[in-house]
Amino acid sequence: MIATGLQLQGQFVLVAGARWAARHVVARYVSAGAQVLRAHHPHELEGHGHLLSEVRLLVAVDDEAAGWEALEEIARRESILLSREQAARRDGGITLLGGGPGSSDLLTVRGAAALANADVVFHDRLGPGHDLAALAPGAQLVDVGKAPGNHKVPQERINELLIAEARAGRDVVRLKGGDPFVFGRGSEERDAALAAGLKVQVIPGISSAISVPGAAGIPVTARGVSKAFTVVSGHDPFTETELGHLAGIGGTLVLLMGVATLQQNAAGLLRNGLAADTPAAIIERGFCDTQRSTRATLGTLAAAARLAGCSNPAVIVIGGVAALGAGADDVAALLPAAVR
Repeated sequence: MIATGLQLQGQFVLVAGARWAARHVVARYVSAGAQVLRAHHPHELEGHGHLLSEVRLLVAVDDEAAGWEALEEIARRESILLSREQAARRDGGITLLGGGPGSSDLLTVRGAAALANADVVFHDRLGPGHDLAALAPGAQLVDVGKAPGNHKVPQERINELLIAEARAGRDVVRLKGGDPFVFGRGSEERDAALAAGLKVQVIPGISSAISVPGAAGIPVTARGVSKAFTVVSGHDPFTETELGHLAGIGGTLVLLMGVATLQQNAAGLLRNGLAADTPAAIIERGFCDTQRSTRATLGTLAAAARLAGCSNPAVIVIGGVAALGAGADDVAALLPAAVR
């Protein structure tokens, strides 16, 4: 990572290391606004002698080549800061990365490092995409995001692209919103990569199923209210058998991306015995500036959603915990009393 606390805009930085080893480091310092000089081999250090007095930082990349010991002497002699960084990988690999609920500062430290070291990033529409160019400064960014009814890049093709890039020796990051293994097809991509003989690592992300209700002050479990929670995909209406199980399981029910099917699913839960006065909430655009919560009961939730104009991305919470933690972003008070 870039040396902490340095203002590098317009400053000269000398990066020493083989081209393959230093490619990510160079991209990061260029992105930070530095004037980057390169030394691919130890003997090339001599060619920068006339500029050393202007160099603010020496960055030594560990490419295991002999001769770089001269960097320490140069740093001492010229009173230049010296930083050491790991080399990029020679062989390609795939990282399945959970981007969290959308805000880039909710990425894990390991996830941010994976993006900083990526050669290519395949990303979805719900991950932290608005500042992805800064998070992955040296990477090619490829949008393969899916929207309801619009899969512009089929999953099989995504698998092929991941594998092709990794086989070409690149560090590939597959960035997904939330966690890659929560309704994200991450397991399919992992299995395809492993079947192709490639290295795969999984970096978890904060799931919206827990974090977005929390951002609205709603805990998915609470002592004396709910001791369990069930997370389901709301993309498609449930069968009658599934509705019966969900209505009878107790605890908290969390539906992801379920606004479009809310009317059918709410009616089905009521039909299968879940009480109409069960507290419920819809939290839209969690962790965004436009986040808002619509509070209601199960019996009035579909009507409240229509009046409030709710839309995905959203998390729907049904259960006693939905009555907790009312906050400033709630819009229930704006709804007609007949709906509430």
